[in-house]
Amino acid sequence: MPHSLIWLPRVLKNAGLKIAVVEGWESRGPRDMGEILGVMCHHTAGPRKGNMPSLNTLINGRTNLSGPLSQLGLGRDGTYYIISAGRCNHAGPGIWRGLVNGNSNFIGIEAENTGKPDDLPWPEIQLDAYRRGVAAILKHVGRSVEFCASHREYARPPGRKSDVSFDMNEFRSSVAAIMNGTAPAPVLIPATEPVVNGVDGRPTLRRGANGGFVRAIQQKFGIAISGVFNAETEALVREFQRANRLVPDGIVGPKTWKVLDAKFGRINEQ
Repeated sequence: MPHSLIWLPRVLKNAGLKIAVVEGWESRGPRDMGEILGVMCHHTAGPRKGNMPSLNTLINGRTNLSGPLSQLGLGRDGTYYIISAGRCNHAGPGIWRGLVNGNSNFIGIEAENTGKPDDLPWPEIQLDAYRRGVAAILKHVGRSVEFCASHREYARPPGRKSDVSFDMNEFRSSVAAIMNGTAPAPVLIPATEPVVNGVDGRPTLRRGANGGFVRAIQQKFGIAISGVFNAETEALVREFQRANRLVPDGIVGPKTWKVLDAKFGRINEQ
């Protein structure tokens, strides 16, 4: 039987966010939620490579904690994975604004990040999705931005948890601006490079893309040439971006094309 949070995909999609539903999400969870009174922000402390490598853990849990471990997972590319419409084991003992039943009253979002210096900075595309997702949920349930807490802020005794690794006061300020309609529109990655001297620019590539430009990138990285922008391709793009001081979002847009060209020479479609 479906749990009560079946509205999550619609609310996130209406906010212009990318979603991916995980099979069985509607009835996943040991029981239904109580009244939704807030949102709790986490990071996964999972692997450094990949878009959402912790997804299986969030669905099934760990040896010492049964899953699901959050209602939502947030990939490094800004995609929300809809994991559960029911209660999840994400909070543990704690208190925030007088609320002590974190698992029953807070929607948990686990964003993919190691929580260590090796995974900084957070990709802006992921942070922007984090802010906009929290804003959309709080607005839907009629709660103010003060009812967004990090696991670190909620957990008791103090110091029991370290997530999330960014400044929550700054984060809440950005969420409030989105909720109030005063935030600037998100800066989107262009779909193609600019036209130069009458020559069309190359397309922006991300997970799921296919074709000759993907084959060319795979050849330069020395991996199997499938022509499909798969998890391995994304991971290598992300590592290349980190090594070259680009935002490590795993997306090949105009800025990444420029640096790839500087390293390998002009990359053309195969």
